[in-house]
Amino acid sequence: MNPNLDKLQPYPFAKLAKLKDGLVPAGKPHIALSIGEPKHPAPAFVRDTLVENLDQLSAYPATRGLDSLRGAIGEWLCKRFGLESVCPDTQVLPVNGTREALFAFAQAVASPGSKVLMPNPFYQIYEGAALLAGATPYFLNCTAETGFRPDFGAVPEAVWQDCELLYLCTPGNPTGALLDQDALRQVIELADRHNFTIASDECYSELYFDEGNPPPGLLQACETMGRSDYSRCVVFHSLSKRSNLPGLRSGFVAGDARVLEKFLLYRTYHGCAMPLPHQHASIAAWRDEAHVAENRALYREKFAAVLETLGDCLNVSAPEASFYLWPQVGDGEAFARELFRQQNITVLPGSFLARESGGINPGREYVRMALVATLEECIEAAGRIREFCS
Repeated sequence: MNPNLDKLQPYPFAKLAKLKDGLVPAGKPHIALSIGEPKHPAPAFVRDTLVENLDQLSAYPATRGLDSLRGAIGEWLCKRFGLESVCPDTQVLPVNGTREALFAFAQAVASPGSKVLMPNPFYQIYEGAALLAGATPYFLNCTAETGFRPDFGAVPEAVWQDCELLYLCTPGNPTGALLDQDALRQVIELADRHNFTIASDECYSELYFDEGNPPPGLLQACETMGRSDYSRCVVFHSLSKRSNLPGLRSGFVAGDARVLEKFLLYRTYHGCAMPLPHQHASIAAWRDEAHVAENRALYREKFAAVLETLGDCLNVSAPEASFYLWPQVGDGEAFARELFRQQNITVLPGSFLARESGGINPGREYVRMALVATLEECIEAAGRIREFCS
């Protein structure tokens, strides 16, 4: 067996199950705020498109995807981020959701013995991907003092020299913090200086609150620097959160054509082409924005209602984007355990999403709450949490 498998930690939800083991919850309906799985209805027109193309299940799909899908993705990128051009033939690659692609990317980009840098707290796929590539994860603590963003200036020069891959997550999971264009340009300059690749996980980019001020992206920062080749820069996007389609397993990777050429080679051997009915459904989703705006409106309503109830009893505020709350609660594990026991509400301890680094676990005093349940359930949960805190 691959000895690197022994380096993998249990997944956060396995730790959560162990934390709750043996507890008898209060006799109230259970409300899950732990898993970031969208619960809003999938768009009907996407489902219809999927059904209309089911006869194509009899054909093998190409790893690089349909020309029409890559074209739709390129058009969306240009419109959403104000890009002058994206070549659908060389700068776009469909993938089966960002989780699969984020993991596979490290296998293609990072070499054994190198360092892979990532935010801390983080999406655990980054760490697992680095370890199974034979690389060493290096954690960039994201704390209240740093605005829950990585402090790139605090990274030692020797670490940058060993870095081959940097994972970003903007908007951040679990904090919802954004990297602005100045920070993104700083990272691009570091990548130029030290010759590493940037993998920017932007799967929450369409869940924001100000319709006139969407979050910036890595390719957008490239554009402001006159870098239409997007050298050393790759972004990951998904329909899971944007379009409430987590079960479709559809997303894309876009950016540096030289990097994507090698990643396509890896994926060809990996055997992970997207089924043709999924590709046609994805085209329909990427070409429609009305359902995405409606989705944001639903989240705005939930955040407003929950924060109105919790604002003066928890140290919590609205994120810059995403569907998570990241309240500071003291001992996150104790809070989550007792909240489940007393109120039958499940939240995720922040320590399960972070690692000890620099003498601290930056998630220890926090819990992650995903506002993915119905509005009524979110309001009910907020009332129970208020009761619990008081």
